[in-house]
Amino acid sequence: MARGVTSYDVAALAGVSRTAVSLVLNGRAEGVISAENQAAVRAAAEELGYRPNRIARSLRSAATHTIGVITDSIASGTYGGAMISGATDIAAQQGYLLLAIDSHQDRELEVEAVDMLRARQCDALLFAAEGLHSWDPPDSFLAEKCLLLNAFDPQGRAAGVVSDEHAGGRRATELLLEAGHRRITYLTGTDEVTANGRRIVGHQEAIASSGATSTLVQCGWEIDAGLATGTRVLDVAEPPTAIMCANDRVAMGVFLAAARLGLRIPEDLSVVGYDDDPNVAPQLGLSTVLLPHREMGEQAARLLLEALDGKELPTGEIPVDSPVVRRASVAQAKH
Repeated sequence: MARGVTSYDVAALAGVSRTAVSLVLNGRAEGVISAENQAAVRAAAEELGYRPNRIARSLRSAATHTIGVITDSIASGTYGGAMISGATDIAAQQGYLLLAIDSHQDRELEVEAVDMLRARQCDALLFAAEGLHSWDPPDSFLAEKCLLLNAFDPQGRAAGVVSDEHAGGRRATELLLEAGHRRITYLTGTDEVTANGRRIVGHQEAIASSGATSTLVQCGWEIDAGLATGTRVLDVAEPPTAIMCANDRVAMGVFLAAARLGLRIPEDLSVVGYDDDPNVAPQLGLSTVLLPHREMGEQAARLLLEALDGKELPTGEIPVDSPVVRRASVAQAKH
């Protein structure tokens, strides 16, 4: 059987000591190993395909290089997976693995999951929510390096990486205002969803500063709701020239409603969605606001890795930008 590449091989190729290899590949070389030798070690490791033995390192350092993740429904659902994917990729770059347990939104299971992950000596803990909401971390969770993802601690004990829903609602509205629309209807989501209220605040701020007016109509989150509510608000004597939607699925329903009523998008009606759902928005040519799930996961992983390296975790909510994605569903208003 062929012998695997070792740190001795890397040291020989780079012309440095094995200790130097260890310092460089463990991120402890600054101020100790010259920049030239650091580059030589990395080049040699890359050429030889060397990967440090994480298990041996864990035994020496008492670190397991794992991050325990409790999700409310992401692991068993179809929504929000990009958050876990983003966190996984960033963690892997530093040799960490994510170990995830889905609680199915059961509080008792959440607490049990924390205990199970601590028993496996995970170096840090992450709670990830499918939809933005408050989460009260148990004391066992707070006893470790910990962070929330798409959730926030109402008592402010743990930091939470969240999407900037306030800015997203404002930007979606500004997209329509910049196109000259003044008869705008906002088909909102439902009140129990935290993100819905924050987007409404952003929308109302944009409307107030523009001098325009808008009508808020509670709709929901699914295609059939967008079709039914969209038909109702469009089939009137003076329909809105633009509709802002709770999400891209509602926007799809509005597209169907417009087609039934003989209205063209964007010539007769401009439509803006929310989420940038890859299964909906590009196919419709829908202008929308990106829900930055992947970026949120990446940010959460970076912060936890920095905390494991000795940096203090921030406090409160950590917002991640929600940019506008411009496509063909918005046109200049006809006056």
